[in-house]
Amino acid sequence: MCRLCDPGKPEFLCPTSFDAARAKAVANAAGTVLSANAAAQAAAAASLPKGIGDVGRKTLIKGGIVFSVDDKVGNFAVGDVLLEGAKITAVGPSIEASGAAVLDATGKIVMPGFVDTHHHQFETALRSQLANGILINDGRPESAQNYYETVLQKFSNAYRPEDVYINELFGSIAQLDAGVTTVMDVSQIHHSPEHSDAAIEGIRDAGRRSVFGYFEGWGDAAKYPVDAKRIRDQYFASGDQLMTMVMGGEIYIPGYEEAWRIGRELGMPIALHVVGTFGMQPTFDELGAKGMFGPDNIFIHMTGMSDAGWKYAADAGAHISLSVPIEMQMRHGTPPLQKVIDLGISFSLSTDVECTMTADFFTQMRSFVTLQRMEANAQALAGEKYPRLVTARDAIRAATMGGATGLKLDHKIGSLTPGKEADLILLDADALNVTPLNNAPGAVVALMERSNVNAVFVAGKVKKWKGQLLSFDTARLSAELAKSRDAIFETAGITRDLFAD
Repeated sequence: MCRLCDPGKPEFLCPTSFDAARAKAVANAAGTVLSANAAAQAAAAASLPKGIGDVGRKTLIKGGIVFSVDDKVGNFAVGDVLLEGAKITAVGPSIEASGAAVLDATGKIVMPGFVDTHHHQFETALRSQLANGILINDGRPESAQNYYETVLQKFSNAYRPEDVYINELFGSIAQLDAGVTTVMDVSQIHHSPEHSDAAIEGIRDAGRRSVFGYFEGWGDAAKYPVDAKRIRDQYFASGDQLMTMVMGGEIYIPGYEEAWRIGRELGMPIALHVVGTFGMQPTFDELGAKGMFGPDNIFIHMTGMSDAGWKYAADAGAHISLSVPIEMQMRHGTPPLQKVIDLGISFSLSTDVECTMTADFFTQMRSFVTLQRMEANAQALAGEKYPRLVTARDAIRAATMGGATGLKLDHKIGSLTPGKEADLILLDADALNVTPLNNAPGAVVALMERSNVNAVFVAGKVKKWKGQLLSFDTARLSAELAKSRDAIFETAGITRDLFAD
C-alpha cells in the first residue's frame, strides 16, 4: 500500500503495486472495459514465467547480444546471462541451466542499466516549464524566469509533502521506463521532516535502486542537516537494500560546514553542486587547500573551476558528475569533459532537471560524445594538437560503471559481472530505428532512444517487459501528478502558458 491508496478499496487499485491481471478479471466480471495501458500490462505480465527475481529462482536470458561493460567477462554477439534471485551468476556464449525460467533475448542488446548520479526528481511536475531558461537572472527580459529565482525560490516553496511524494514517484518510474535503473536523487525540498519522509517513500514505492540525497530545505520547519541521523536510522539502517543515502553539502549555503561534519560522522558521501556561475571558486579552492576533499565527495558540474581546484579534487580521489546538455543549455559553463578525461578523474553522467531537459540517458550519452568530439575536431581542423576522440563505448561506460563507481555501488552494479546484482536492460536492436545492427555500442549511443528499452530488471525483478512498464497504474499516477502541478503553480502564483517563449 502507498500514500495514494484508500484502505477501504481493493488492493489491486494501489497504483504502485498494480495487478493488471486482477484488474482485467474484475473488469471482465463487471462487464467494463479495461484501460489500454492496463490491458497491455496484463498481456505483457502474462507472458512472464512466475517468480522471476525471487530467492533461489533461476532465470536464463538467452540468445541476446551481450554487452557486459566488464573486460574480464567480455562481450558476445550471441550470449546468455543467468540470474539467480537478485544476482547474476553466469555470463557466456551458451549456458545450460536446468529448471530456469527462459527469456528469449533474440535481437536484444543485453547490458547494465544506466546510472544517473544527479537528478532533481521533485521537479517532475515542472517538466518543460523552463525549457528556455538559464541558471540565474542576467537582467534580460527573457531571463525573468530562471532556475534560481523561479524554481528554487518560488516553485519549491509551494510543495506540500504530498507533492513531493508524487513527483519523486513519477520521476522514478519514468526513468525506469527509459532504462535508468539507479539514481541519486537531489531534491532540495526538505522544508520539514514530513517533506523528507515523503521523498523517501516516493523513491521507495518506485522499486528502483536509489541514492537519497539529503539536501537543504527552506522555512522554519526545515531540520536540515540535523535530521540526517533520524533519517539514516529510520530508513537506511541496513546496507543490504535498494536505497542508500548521501549528504548534501552545498558550499554556497551558510552553515555547510555542519552538513559536511554530520555527513562524515554518519559515514555518508558528501555531494554538492560546484558551479562557477554562483561564485563558488574561492570557497572551493580554500576547502581544497585545507585538505577537506576526499574520495567521499561527489562534485556536480565543476564548471568554471580553477586549475588548483581541479588538482585538489583529483588528488583527493573525488568523483565528478557531469550534466552535459543542461550545462550547455543553462549557462553553468562549458562542461569540463576533457578536463576530467585528461586528469583521469572518476566521472559519470547525470540528467539534472526535467524543467529544462529530458531525463533519458540516450540524450546524455550523445551529448557527451558530440561535445567532446566537436571540441577535439575543432582543434584538429585548426592544426592544433588534439586529444583522442571519445567513443560510444566510452559513453556507455560513463553511463553505467562510471555512475556505479561514483555512488560507491560498483561492487553491486554497473556491469554484467557474476556476483553483482541483476540491474540490467534489454534494448531492441530489431526496431526500425536500429536495424540492421552493425555495431552494438554504436547503435545504443548514436541511434537509440527510450522507445528501444524493451525490458528492465532491478535486483532481478522485472520492472518492464515487452515495452510495458509493469505494476504501475500510470493513468492514475499521471492524473495525480497533474493535480500536484496545478496546486504548485497556483500556490507559487505562476500562470501556466503552453506557448510561452
